Amino acid sequence: MSRPPRTRTALISSVADQGVAAGTNIAVLIVAARRSDVHGFATFSLVYTVFSVLLGLTVAYVGQALVLEKGGGETVARACRSAVAFTALAATALGAPAALVLGATGGRTPTALAALALVLPLALTQETTRYAFSTLHRPHHALLADVLRLAAVLPALAVQPPGAGAGRLLLAWGLSALPALTVALWLLRRHTRGAGQDVARYLRRDHLGRRFAVEFGVGNAGSQLAIIGLGLLANPLAVGALRGATTLYGPMNVLFNAATGFGPPLLNRTGDPRSAARAAGAAGGVLAGVAAAWSLVLVLLPDGYGRALLGDTWSSAARLLPATGSQYAAMALGTCGLLALRVLRPRATLPIQLVFSLVSVGCLLGGYALGGVLGAAWGLCVGSALKGLAGWLRAARLLRPLPGADEGAPPGAGRASAAPMPGKL
Repeated sequence: MSRPPRTRTALISSVADQGVAAGTNIAVLIVAARRSDVHGFATFSLVYTVFSVLLGLTVAYVGQALVLEKGGGETVARACRSAVAFTALAATALGAPAALVLGATGGRTPTALAALALVLPLALTQETTRYAFSTLHRPHHALLADVLRLAAVLPALAVQPPGAGAGRLLLAWGLSALPALTVALWLLRRHTRGAGQDVARYLRRDHLGRRFAVEFGVGNAGSQLAIIGLGLLANPLAVGALRGATTLYGPMNVLFNAATGFGPPLLNRTGDPRSAARAAGAAGGVLAGVAAAWSLVLVLLPDGYGRALLGDTWSSAARLLPATGSQYAAMALGTCGLLALRVLRPRATLPIQLVFSLVSVGCLLGGYALGGVLGAAWGLCVGSALKGLAGWLRAARLLRPLPGADEGAPPGAGRASAAPMPGKL
């Protein structure tokens, strides 16, 4: 068995893999928009949002728990094999009956959902192998598989005829994961040969992924489920417009993911809570400025270039750019506010995620009721702004010294339970 790569090489591979994975999602939506009409892309966007929720739950329940695995080489190898096997079995158990029921139902959206159900085991299992390689300290293998995924999916979608249905596009997207999955499973078997597997560990009550899945549900899935409901019960075109606008902000999502992944260790190096909060605030300001600059570029983009990116969906997505750009600026400040809380008091983030994710859903639905798709976009912006404001107000309270405390003492020194030092609960 070969030695894991050095720390610097592993870090570069991890960042590159994250960029390739995010770039693949952006490219998939752009190519799908160009091969579809407005209604086809609306259906594709709706079903792809369903996949995003299922992927997030899988990452939370399986992936995030896996990367925290401790123990010797055989223990970690066993955990990796178990994670991949569980994902494949669970996705098949969910996808197979869903494909049969939805396929028999008929209709544009059920047919597209049936196509997703058929390819769900391929897509989710390939994603889980990324976390397995991270746990094995071999992120370069995950990078290789994701490069293959990108190289296969773009031609698979590009060769589809103009006006292709969402179901056909989803089948092409899912089946294109086969080369990457095959290589990933071969590499995983090579580095975990001899280790057994324990799939039942993911069904036990003490499985850590249960908590992560709850955090995902209250922090991220709420607004996505609201958008899905909007498409199923109200106007499917709203989902296509919202998804088209957010696709154009894909580079910002890459930056947010990088900040979330690498921010806490860097903030912990600042030495004290107040310095960490200032650094997080500065990062949030920079990211908000980048979001504003990117919004200006998109607003000034000629229609010809916009249609080259999103096809017929460009006209509806372009109307939402001011609202979506404002939302991403608010998200930049909010993301860094939650990063500050991760350093000051990690347990403080869950209540904010719970309350203000529900607030965001209310703002989304209320905005749609008042102003249609444009109102929904501004509702998402208001919800993101309120969530970010709550995060920073909570951080400010943790940093505020008690009355009569020594002004020269570090923030929170008079109340260690309110503002613990970085890295402590």
